[in-house]
Amino acid sequence: MILVTGATGNSGSALLKELHARGVGPLRGLTRDASRAVFPDGVGAVEGDFAEPATLKPALRGVRSLFLVPRLGPDADIIEAARQAGVEHVVLVSSITVQTHPHLGPADENLAVERLLKASGMAWTILRPTQFASNALMWAASIRGHETVRAPYADTALPTIHPADVAAVARVALTEPGHHGHTYALTGPAPVTARQQVEALAAALGREVPFAEISRRQAHAQMAAVFGAEAADAVLDVTGGDVNDQLLMVRDTVARITGRPARPFQQWASENVNAFR
Repeated sequence: MILVTGATGNSGSALLKELHARGVGPLRGLTRDASRAVFPDGVGAVEGDFAEPATLKPALRGVRSLFLVPRLGPDADIIEAARQAGVEHVVLVSSITVQTHPHLGPADENLAVERLLKASGMAWTILRPTQFASNALMWAASIRGHETVRAPYADTALPTIHPADVAAVARVALTEPGHHGHTYALTGPAPVTARQQVEALAAALGREVPFAEISRRQAHAQMAAVFGAEAADAVLDVTGGDVNDQLLMVRDTVARITGRPARPFQQWASENVNAFR
């Protein structure tokens, strides 16, 4: 039995589709509301709340492999619940910032979860993706409203990754031998700037999408209201304010693990264009 957490999210939903399409099973998807979950036929929808690890016990019953999205609750208790349930292997979604920006608070939190998992006694595989292509959804309301997209660091190019590529690597790690005890840094196939992302969305929509670069101060004011000042600073550092060669590096990990090239941002834009209409 494989349990996928974050099953209605970008990577989790793609992972369930990948596993189901290849006949892997039995499968469960964890959600807070099973009545609203739309999973492939044959995938069990189970309810649980990360904020209350005790609610995860029924979902973990009989599970041998776990796809874990961290920092949604008390990770030490969640990992311990998995261990007690008899989970043998955990594929953890961490962040590339653990190695590129270890001084930042969110990176340190991800590293702490990695250490908890390694100390648990369960087999582990750690995925460290870079910026997700799906982060562009933060512009969806502006684009739907035919408003100007405003972003800082407009011409800083990062090797943005398609969430389905994170899922593809996770599927291999969950179902094929040779991946226990490995940490994989994951990127897309090429650097892409915020300006180029908006251009790709405009091409997919078949219309112009106005774009304007804003200052870090302007961006911080908007983001801090949602995420808090420290988190806003961290995001702004890794999206342009404090980049380094490790963050900018394009890696071939997706192709090496899955046997096919990583998907470009343009593909994500085409596949998700309806969110911007």
